[in-house]
Amino acid sequence: MAIEFRRRPGLVVYLTIGDPDLATSKRIALAAVDAGADVLELGVPFSDPLADGPVIQRASERAVRNGTRLADVLELARSLRAERPSVGLVIFSYLNPVLRMGLEAFARAAADAGVDAVLIIDMIVEESETYRAILRRHGLQPIFLAAPTSPDRRLRSIAEVSEGFVYAISRVGITGTQQQLAGDARGLVERLRRYTTLPVALGFGISSAEHFAAVGEFADAAVVGSAIVSLIEQSSAEDAPRAVAAFVAGLRAPATVAENVLS
Repeated sequence: MAIEFRRRPGLVVYLTIGDPDLATSKRIALAAVDAGADVLELGVPFSDPLADGPVIQRASERAVRNGTRLADVLELARSLRAERPSVGLVIFSYLNPVLRMGLEAFARAAADAGVDAVLIIDMIVEESETYRAILRRHGLQPIFLAAPTSPDRRLRSIAEVSEGFVYAISRVGITGTQQQLAGDARGLVERLRRYTTLPVALGFGISSAEHFAAVGEFADAAVVGSAIVSLIEQSSAEDAPRAVAAFVAGLRAPATVAENVLS
């Protein structure tokens, strides 16, 4: 199944799977989809998540302590595909867990679970030929990150090999919430549009309805991660799905929709 954004801006929700536990991760994922998420990024916990800020680092540490592994994330994807057939499913991982499983075995298992696309955060496009060939052999779409500091020739390369959507990061550095969008985010999206007709999703730091609305003025979708992971951290396992649903719904209609979710 292809990644599809049914409304503009589309909404991609990132979750660190296994935080606080696998059962709660599933409940949160279902709640996010029902509240309006078009795509779920299922984050594979990793012991050394260097590209992530403190919020996602802590979530990954908790999930690793819980024993969550790549195989568990794939099994959760299978369950989500069965229960919410139309949602886009992206495996979001560092390369190390995938290599431990084996690229071919991983791609076969991901496809069998109903995953649509894969984003390996430390896989660079220049070294991705074999990786991309294996994914495509199993019908999986490769997604790559495009940074505002990337020269045009590299943006062209990323755009040419990406499928599903291109993930534009609003700033260089680690993940995390921020008070306002980076000033060069719009420029990066405009540069990418020279090289691709794929949807462009903007991530890193989007944490409010105001951010979401602003992104919708120039990008096709917004990726929200740290704000949701932080909300999960601050909530009990029982309350987290409801809290995430209210937050997700509120991104599109901050007042009335959120009130309906909470009522």
